[in-house]
Amino acid sequence: MRMKIYNLLVFTILSHLVMAQNTTFINAGDAWKYLDNGTNQGTSWRDKAFVDDSWQTGISEFGYGDADEKTVVHFGANSASKYTTTYFRKTFTIADASLYTFYTMNVKRDDGIVVYVNGVEVSRLNMPVGTISFSTFASSDMAGTNESSWQPITLPAGTFVTGSNTVAVEIHQANLTSSDITFDLELLGSTAFVNPLTITRGPYLQKATTTSITLKWRTSLATDSKVSYGTSFGNFPKQVILAGSRTDHTLEITGLLPYTTYYYSIENANEVLQGDVDNHFTTNPTIGNEGSYNFWVLGDCGTTKVNQVNVRDKYVDFMGADTTHGVLLLGDNAYESGFDAEYQKGFFDIYQNTHLKNSMLWPAPGNHDYDNNNTGKIESQNIPYYTIFDTPENGESGGIASNNQAFYSYDYGNVHFLSLDSYGTENNLLLYDTLGAQVTWIKKDLAANTQKWTIAYWHHPPYTMGSHNSDLETDLAKIRQNFIRILERMGVDLILCGHSHNYERSKLIKGHYGLEATFDANVHNKSQSSGKYDGSNNSCPYHKNKTKGLDGTVYVVSGSAGKISGKQVSFPHNAMHYSNATNAGSLALNVTGGRLDAKFICEDGVIRDQFTILKDANQNLIYHVNKGDNITLKASWNGEYTWSTGSEKSRSISLNPTTDVTVIVKDSYSCITDTFKIVVDNLNGLDDAFTNKYAFIYPNPTTGMLDIGDNVITVQILDLIGNQYPVTYTKNDTAINISSLPNGAYFIRVEKTGGVYFEKVLKK
Repeated sequence: MRMKIYNLLVFTILSHLVMAQNTTFINAGDAWKYLDNGTNQGTSWRDKAFVDDSWQTGISEFGYGDADEKTVVHFGANSASKYTTTYFRKTFTIADASLYTFYTMNVKRDDGIVVYVNGVEVSRLNMPVGTISFSTFASSDMAGTNESSWQPITLPAGTFVTGSNTVAVEIHQANLTSSDITFDLELLGSTAFVNPLTITRGPYLQKATTTSITLKWRTSLATDSKVSYGTSFGNFPKQVILAGSRTDHTLEITGLLPYTTYYYSIENANEVLQGDVDNHFTTNPTIGNEGSYNFWVLGDCGTTKVNQVNVRDKYVDFMGADTTHGVLLLGDNAYESGFDAEYQKGFFDIYQNTHLKNSMLWPAPGNHDYDNNNTGKIESQNIPYYTIFDTPENGESGGIASNNQAFYSYDYGNVHFLSLDSYGTENNLLLYDTLGAQVTWIKKDLAANTQKWTIAYWHHPPYTMGSHNSDLETDLAKIRQNFIRILERMGVDLILCGHSHNYERSKLIKGHYGLEATFDANVHNKSQSSGKYDGSNNSCPYHKNKTKGLDGTVYVVSGSAGKISGKQVSFPHNAMHYSNATNAGSLALNVTGGRLDAKFICEDGVIRDQFTILKDANQNLIYHVNKGDNITLKASWNGEYTWSTGSEKSRSISLNPTTDVTVIVKDSYSCITDTFKIVVDNLNGLDDAFTNKYAFIYPNPTTGMLDIGDNVITVQILDLIGNQYPVTYTKNDTAINISSLPNGAYFIRVEKTGGVYFEKVLKK
């Protein structure tokens, strides 16, 4: 009986929700008051008490330029200088506002819209932040379905009052020559028992540092911003609160610990909006720290096509429980035109539940991110990309401050990243002209960089014969001709690009800046290996020496995270060792100490390409030790090991040598060999006769001068791993000067009549 009553109760509640009534207060096609004479109305026109008797009356849809308007509004006498703002007002009555739990306002707007209810702003779309004036332009030019489709705005109970209400709307053009304008509006009140306040975008993570992070999210209603957080799930002792109401929220958390995971919840003053076990972030490791770090590379992802979803899912399967520390976006993040609504559908809705709330986003813009701006490639016009993403242009995440949101650098452990703009403000002055602002900054940034690894990424590739042709397209050709030689010269290890909707990957190459036909594998390939490091023929990893910075660069085009779309007749490009124009996919990067691994994971889960780069491997080292002392030897790479001393498989081994010995360690494919020569010296023992002739070297520690005594034949200076340093000594000298040596510990080897003596000396 109780179960029947319970089921009846649930059915009653659900029936109430399903049968909830929507009341329409404003219909499409209703009459509105409007003003289209180009005058500045200030702010009083928004008020409920404003007298609009002198305004004209018309029925929606309003506009010009599209031939579907029911009321055509005017833009003035000069088509090259049209009115920026057009005004609309409508007054209506609600018999009992207490009946409605929320309201839905559907609007059509071209270009930007600001909506006021009874004199109070309740929403703005495609408009910049801050004060809106009569001359304020919309953020971008609407085109295609974005200007003709309904855009929903949810408003809470209490927005409207019982009795008379006034909705006032201003429509703003994106520029003075805009070809058209559109406005229409519907308003419905709902009696459904639901909470209209929800998170509609995010949260997502931006501008991480070792001690801070920025969270961004969007809500369906304007509300205050609050984040609670702590180092264990469900225990959030700290809060950051931003008073005031907004729908787009940005909140920075500071005072955090390096490389520490924090759990968090998104809230307002009254309730928790989101806070499950997937809501967590990890601060950046200490700069220079060598750990194991994973990065996901997405090029041309925001298509909403099935390939985008499949590529996402197979990367998730590949990673399993492993952490993705950062997501690198190579541009064209939302198709076709980078509008805010396209970002919502093609980016946020796709990746929301897999990475956005717990993996850092590091974006770069592409040409489709700029396509909503028909006045030129100028990010200062506030295209959606630059309001959606916050980038560390002030150098807060490492590197030199660029002071430009379009390009920036950051450090993650021992990796230095540069995110660049190949399409924006200065265009030819950015990547194509080496005197431009971006390149000038790049040179300063790379000159100051001390990290083991350097990775640069942007949208337009210097080498491709996929859906784009780097021989024929000016943007790509100029990047190759004028720019990449700078990155090669300054030691960049890996360059990642998108734009071509395929995958292409070079060997370790250097010095090719001409057309495809001029690529000479014998000249430009710095390694003839495939780099796959899988035991197949000629597949050893690429070797680079960090101190040289001239060993070549691997170039990758990874522009198929959303779709595959064609190839050139000459595909594949001669400079590319492996190319794939059949399978969509993304790139998984792992950097562990001095080893970088990359894998191309396709939409069917197959890894069709991979490569490995090693830094400072194949070492030849000499160690001087005392007889019987313990010494630990460590292989120069991360991987698998075979030691000449026996069956040890670990990266490090310990020995207690009593005689000179040479130890060799190799990887499982015999691609890498480290050789350790251990010289056993009696550093502490002196026979009595020698002791009587020579007591000690002093002072110790020293700032430079050392007394070495009489009857000296030769003097040698060695550091603790056996490197020898020059010393000026003339027979019969009783002192030497080591002030030119770096501070640290050294062995002074003195040969005298009667024997050889080692003294360990500290230079400070």
